[in-house]
Amino acid sequence: MASQQSRLIILDRDGVINEDSDAFIKSVDECTPIPGSIEAIARLSQAGFTVVVATNQSGIARGLLNEFALACIHQYLSDLVEEQGGLISGFFYCPHGPESGCVCRKPEPGLLDQISAEYGLELSGVPMVGDSLRDLQAAIAAGCTPILVRSGKGERTISEGLPSAFSNCAIYRNLSEFVDVILATQVDRELFPRC
Repeated sequence: MASQQSRLIILDRDGVINEDSDAFIKSVDECTPIPGSIEAIARLSQAGFTVVVATNQSGIARGLLNEFALACIHQYLSDLVEEQGGLISGFFYCPHGPESGCVCRKPEPGLLDQISAEYGLELSGVPMVGDSLRDLQAAIAAGCTPILVRSGKGERTISEGLPSAFSNCAIYRNLSEFVDVILATQVDRELFPRC
């Protein structure tokens, strides 16, 4: 039987769930789900996984959007998943800028530590799906298993060269392909080798 930890999956947002933008996602109108991502989250949820999101949102510190606008974006994504019969259990975000020195902005593990505390779980082996090196670094720092997708900034991340510490990390075309693998194998965290 799968452990509680193995039934938790952490997702980055921009580039994993919705299309990324160098101009930042500032409103619901600018939030475009990546094809298949909403259905993928619903399929995970229906299979008994708890899905949570950990996202850097420095647009708040930059004055590009406020926390109400961010909440509307997250409600929009939640509603889309619920329409497909699934659930995003929580959104955890860092509102700070790159120079703030906070512990919650990835690659620091603070957001993942918040998730661990919220759910009362150790994160050892829990998959953290992201499209950037800082996602992978945060995952390792929190004890998660880093998973890279090619969507969003993923191809750029790969082309820039992954540090040797991440040479064994699984790479998928997108979130939908990652979920296909999980649900096809029906195994838990042992599917994801530690880097």
